[in-house]
Amino acid sequence: MGLNWAAEMRALIQRVARATVTVDLVTIGKIDAGLLAYVGVAPEDTGEDVEYIATKISTIRLFPDSEGRFDRSVSDVGGAVLVVSQFTLYAETRRGRRPNFSGAASPDVAKPLVEALGDRLRKDRIVVQTGRFGALMQVDSVNDGPVTIVIDSTDRKQTRQA
Repeated sequence: MGLNWAAEMRALIQRVARATVTVDLVTIGKIDAGLLAYVGVAPEDTGEDVEYIATKISTIRLFPDSEGRFDRSVSDVGGAVLVVSQFTLYAETRRGRRPNFSGAASPDVAKPLVEALGDRLRKDRIVVQTGRFGALMQVDSVNDGPVTIVIDSTDRKQTRQA
């Protein structure tokens, strides 16, 4: 089926051994084992998209059980989530050499939805750290596996129709 790049909230999540986010040489977010979630917001996104992405992040089974199968979620293993806003997930690169980011939501739309995602994950009793919206951030991570997954809230609509 491939990736669906329609304009809906998306998250690129990585299982990490550890991750940090730094702004102006100050570490503002740090986790040990868990998930690093880069989150992009589209102009049409709503609380339903936040709910879908948060549920997927907290319940997707990306951690191994005793037999090495992906059978445990970040909640199951007591892991944390580092949420980093990432408008570049909406890069349009089909034409030219300079990416176009017009598919990303404006900051006044995106910031409250990224914050709501962190709040929603905390309701699932997950420890959440965040980057700083709109800041130039340095993200340092050790990808565990490596395991990297893209989640797109468009999938919730396709699942209902199937």
